[in-house]
Amino acid sequence: MSRIGNKPITVPDGVEVKIDGKHITVKGPKGTLEREIHNNISLEMEGNTIKVIRMNDEPLNRSLHGLTRTLISNMIVGVVNEYSKELQINGVGYRVQKQGNNLNMSLGYSHPVIFEAPAGITFDVPNPNTIIVKGIDKELVGQTAAEIRTKRPPEVYRGKGIKYADEVIRRKEGKTGK
Repeated sequence: MSRIGNKPITVPDGVEVKIDGKHITVKGPKGTLEREIHNNISLEMEGNTIKVIRMNDEPLNRSLHGLTRTLISNMIVGVVNEYSKELQINGVGYRVQKQGNNLNMSLGYSHPVIFEAPAGITFDVPNPNTIIVKGIDKELVGQTAAEIRTKRPPEVYRGKGIKYADEVIRRKEGKTGK
């Protein structure tokens, strides 16, 4: 039995959830999110709780059970509290500036790297070495942060590059490290 999939989802005050067959819409103070649910999963709403039900115990349905419950829970949390990911830039001369909705990054290349914000994502740049990615869709926030990180991934010998704030880079010794 799925422990996560069987947990009911409580809908807080101020959040409106509409279930139309296999389509769920969550509207809250921060915005609106929509998602299509897999055909083998069904949703029941009783009062202010949502229950995720699977058709049978096939392996695909078991895996979708917990996944669907977590996705819906993340949607409800996202429209109440925004998700955020913090990135740090390390390196001499590496910095970031916010230009409108876009990021202008100097990452040691011969040209500046311009990163455009996808719809629903905002950037906050408190200092030239920190980027905070914010949005109501957890999946989109994580994907955007990962795409920014790919512009200059952290390097293990000198530690230069873009890394997550909670990421630990295991440093290597160079050739003279014997």
